[in-house]
Amino acid sequence: MSVAGDASHATVTHTVGPEHTARAVGSGDLEVLGTPVLLAWLEEATCAALDLAEGQTSVGTRVEVQHLAASGVGATITTTASLTQRDGRMVIFEVSARDRNEVLVASGQVRRVVVDRERFLSRVPTVD
Repeated sequence: MSVAGDASHATVTHTVGPEHTARAVGSGDLEVLGTPVLLAWLEEATCAALDLAEGQTSVGTRVEVQHLAASGVGATITTTASLTQRDGRMVIFEVSARDRNEVLVASGQVRRVVVDRERFLSRVPTVD
């Protein structure tokens, strides 16, 4: 995995391994990149594109993504996130994923909200 970016744009590159397949993550029975893993990689790029103050983090609130092309084990996938809108604590990213041949694997939008880490965690219910 490699990560590159600045305060409004980031790219993350991964190689699809057996642990990333739909079969491995329970989202299907094929040995291709599972959509839940692809979504996680897209969100990873959004997090890398944010420059947050000490004590802040962000949480995902909405994901709208089209998974357009299958990727087999061994494929190199580069996810990109570009911050397109900031409204107070809400940030909106355009996201995409491409393989090494520049085939568009996925595209869409991810929304995140910037929160104070401690305050957010203090509101999470505990499990008895």
